[in-house]
Amino acid sequence: MSACRLMRAISVREFGAPSVLRLTELPVPEPGPGQVLIRVHACGVNPVETYIRAGTYPRKPPLPYTPGTDVAGVVDSVGEGVTAVKAGERVFTTATESGGYAEFSVAAEQCVHRLPDALHFTQGAAIGVPYFTAYRALVHKAHTQPGETVLIHGASGGVGVAACQLSRALGLRVLGTAGTPEGMKLALNNGAHLAFNHREEGYTHKIMEATEGRGVDVILEMLSNVNLSKDLQMVAYGGRVTVIGCRGSIEINPRDTMAKESCIMGVALFFATPAESRQCAALLSAGGEAGWLQPVVGSQVPLDQAPQAHHDIIQCPGAAGKIVLTM
Repeated sequence: MSACRLMRAISVREFGAPSVLRLTELPVPEPGPGQVLIRVHACGVNPVETYIRAGTYPRKPPLPYTPGTDVAGVVDSVGEGVTAVKAGERVFTTATESGGYAEFSVAAEQCVHRLPDALHFTQGAAIGVPYFTAYRALVHKAHTQPGETVLIHGASGGVGVAACQLSRALGLRVLGTAGTPEGMKLALNNGAHLAFNHREEGYTHKIMEATEGRGVDVILEMLSNVNLSKDLQMVAYGGRVTVIGCRGSIEINPRDTMAKESCIMGVALFFATPAESRQCAALLSAGGEAGWLQPVVGSQVPLDQAPQAHHDIIQCPGAAGKIVLTM
């Protein structure tokens, strides 16, 4: 019977501008073995989804496809062998099989996690990629230690806010940058000890002053094509720069890495192992109980306005929390 059910979903039939995101009706997918069917209440919008849609990302899905990975909603039904969740439970995902910009979505059991009771669905849609990426950068890649100083470039965006909250919970000294006074305030309200305006002339000197000239141990970099050269001059001896976001190329002087024996490393959530994902989910579950896991939702956009959401996440200056599509 359920094969006859239809749902509203966004379908991409060609790569291109945001206008290729078309609202359509598709059959509700069926969960196979080890899969969970979720009735989607909200879906997060991530910058990477705009690169995939434009056709500029290294990995291209076969057309047509439905974008989106970070959904939050209620389990509708489960496939054979699923034991982690059951119908009726509130959940969020870190990946979907069928795409999240839709009223229903299928995800593999290991990508589905219970949504903490204190969080609503729009917040649940802001957990997946941002928090798991921030955790991967801080813990699995940079191997941060309590007491170290971290600089989060773009601390007011989805990953930035997640990184501020996680860094504070991990015992780090947290410095954040943003492009607007509102963004700086958002960073401070979410765990940053100090915030700096990256549009201000000489802001890097202020950061160095805040570390008494020593520099920062770890930098989380959301716009490496603009900041990477400056980052290499701001890190402390043995410092690590994690590249989370990039929109083009940049010239750097490799000698800057020699001067500090510093390290530049890429971060891609795609490569996280199931064990690494479980580790992150366990910490976030604890954060939900302790109260520091507080995803910040920026604009909430109805599903049919997905093209506008894709435009805004790239073009609008001064991020303030996570853009979420609502069903």
